[in-house]
Amino acid sequence: MAYTTAFLILCPFVRDCPSALSLRRISPHALSTGPVKSDERQSSLYEAPATILARLVGNSSAAGSPSMAWGAASISEQLFLSKAFADALQPLHTRPYFHRATHAPARNDITLATLVTPDRYAILARLAERYKGPLSVAVHITHPAPLDSHPTAEEQISALQDLIKSSKALRERADIHLLVSPFPRALNAWRNAARLFARSELVLLLDADFVPPPSFPAAALLSALSPALARRVIEGTAALVLPAFEYTVQADGADASKFPKTKAELMKEVKKGKIGMFHKAWAPGHNCTDYDRYGKTRSGEVYEVETYTSAYEPYVVVARDAGGWCDERFTGYGGNKAACLYELHLSGTAFFVLADQFVIHQSHAYEEKARKSERKYNRKIYADFREEACLRHIRSLGAEGALGSPRAQNAMRECAKLRGVRALLTQLEAAYT
Repeated sequence: MAYTTAFLILCPFVRDCPSALSLRRISPHALSTGPVKSDERQSSLYEAPATILARLVGNSSAAGSPSMAWGAASISEQLFLSKAFADALQPLHTRPYFHRATHAPARNDITLATLVTPDRYAILARLAERYKGPLSVAVHITHPAPLDSHPTAEEQISALQDLIKSSKALRERADIHLLVSPFPRALNAWRNAARLFARSELVLLLDADFVPPPSFPAAALLSALSPALARRVIEGTAALVLPAFEYTVQADGADASKFPKTKAELMKEVKKGKIGMFHKAWAPGHNCTDYDRYGKTRSGEVYEVETYTSAYEPYVVVARDAGGWCDERFTGYGGNKAACLYELHLSGTAFFVLADQFVIHQSHAYEEKARKSERKYNRKIYADFREEACLRHIRSLGAEGALGSPRAQNAMRECAKLRGVRALLTQLEAAYT
């Protein structure tokens, strides 16, 4: 058909064809189980940091280096992972399951997938105490150190070992994955790693400085949904939104132990003006959630997000193996998380807001100078990314003969907003119909 020819010519101009993201869609479960099959690696907590670092950044083909096998064929783990994260800034050395949780997640658990740097270790420990389900944590270790005053990689690893030893919650329920590189804020690569190595079918994609209520039903959330919606979440065509809030006075949000524990408590603080939507300074990031409607929706109910914009970046529960991996070109602040949700939206996923759930931002200082420059840089990347993502999704849908399917509706509607893609969509729709 005519539309088939039209989308095929796009391949040379579409980034990642085939892509590292495709590799993750094909075999994320193999990655999450294969590399640790022969060694549970609990000795990592007692191994010398210098030895750990040397093994990570040294020769990946050396004797004793982890490998993955398919029948008689084998490949070094680091080589395989370098392809899985090929779009991230290189060099990037990855050690999945530096620490493996002693309590394996149940099939119906929801794994909190997050990322931290050594300066946020204390926040991670508090998050693990608050969240009662499994965690998958990507920990970035900076190597080599950019300044003499910066902790060395060995010191960062040693501090992580001490943290895990001191926290029962982390030892029992957190899988910790090391990512070693010289780049300080390759946030989307770290997000992908945390999600990829999660050991449950569902993940809560959440930044470590956000705190869910202690009653969050990590093992029973789906049972509270309608069977139809629960099935869509498992299939990856629906994501569950946890509305994000912040304290209006930053100092009030420093102690998570004082945060509201229920929606009723939360709404009391909202009415007093002490807590409001996150991030009020950047309303497009979360206003699609419709906070007025959230406040009025009764307990146990769920409502669908009716209006989507490309800046929307909610925290969601989603199938680990669903579409919507984060584009790893984004480093630093600005646009990085929105790019993850944009991919998820284009893949055909609908967003549903949980009326009883929420997350609250734990206040901390930001590097304002870095944020300003990185946002300017990422603004340009995001404009290019949107067009490239649209072309890639349209090509994929066309190859499957699915341009007229319900799954294509998000991509067709969103991509029609882009001048560079609009004419192509018109041609494809005419050819298809």
